[in-house]
Amino acid sequence: MFIHRVVLSACAGLAALAAATTMSSAALAAKYQLNINTALTTDDPIYKGLERLRDRMKERSNGEFEIRIFSGSQLGKDEDVLEQARAGANVAVVVDGGRLAVFVPEFGVLGGPFLASGYDGVRKVVTSPLFDAWAQKLRKASGHEVLSFNWWQGERHLLTNKPVSKPADLAGVRMRTPGAPVWIETIRAMGATPTPMAWAEVYPALQQQAIDAVEAQTPAAYGARLYEVTKHMTKTGHINLITGLVTSAGWFGGLPADMQTALKEEALAAGDFASRTTEEAIGTYEKDMAAKGVTITEIDVTPFREATADVYGKLGYAELKKTIDEMLK
Repeated sequence: MFIHRVVLSACAGLAALAAATTMSSAALAAKYQLNINTALTTDDPIYKGLERLRDRMKERSNGEFEIRIFSGSQLGKDEDVLEQARAGANVAVVVDGGRLAVFVPEFGVLGGPFLASGYDGVRKVVTSPLFDAWAQKLRKASGHEVLSFNWWQGERHLLTNKPVSKPADLAGVRMRTPGAPVWIETIRAMGATPTPMAWAEVYPALQQQAIDAVEAQTPAAYGARLYEVTKHMTKTGHINLITGLVTSAGWFGGLPADMQTALKEEALAAGDFASRTTEEAIGTYEKDMAAKGVTITEIDVTPFREATADVYGKLGYAELKKTIDEMLK
């Protein structure tokens, strides 16, 4: 019996050693690693784009570049991951311009109301020389590197428990929104009471009536199962949500030049893939939400457009908005 146990123990030890050796070999095979954080679920088109980026970088680098994706904000809130990146960590995050505006104010305009129409419109802005200048300022101001900023998540709409057709219908409605000033001012101008809150807290907050409503893009609303805790989706399209993949400039600068080029090229291609997938998926999500009991309403958004027109001036973006309007003509 004793000999049998010794043999078993030896076998177990050899198995563990073999496993450790295999893991070490795998770790050694990848010279470079990037950990990407997103608040979205694995079913979201943006996540599918990140998977494409992961696979393309592995293929293009012959296995030397590994990307790990963390859904549901497993690495922390966006702001926390941005701080990790500032410190030089090998992390990246899918983030909107509002969260970068604390470092470079110009980024905030990307979250402005009715800025551009659809993905094609807003893509012109984030692939322009104007945007490239902002990205350079960000690198110097905060130590962040923009890999690409063409990750379109859709136009944001209102999800409520009562019908909405005009700004007056939102009086007294506590509506969740991200904490960036441009988002808060937009929702306030639309008539609601802006309530900043982490995305992960939205479902229970609606369930417990800590908030009355939320504004969100269709894929995220569907992925978070908000059709279970809201009854109406009013298609205002008030914010055209474009996000970017942002990492550490220090870490990025330490990569070989060819790897830097590959990562930026593939991030742009993956962003386009994710955005086109989002375009294709929105109709399906809306049909499923309607089948689950949500009333989806198209309205004349003119009253909301007029109500939010002063947001740009209030936040100091009036001239920048004119420049972007000219670009989009």
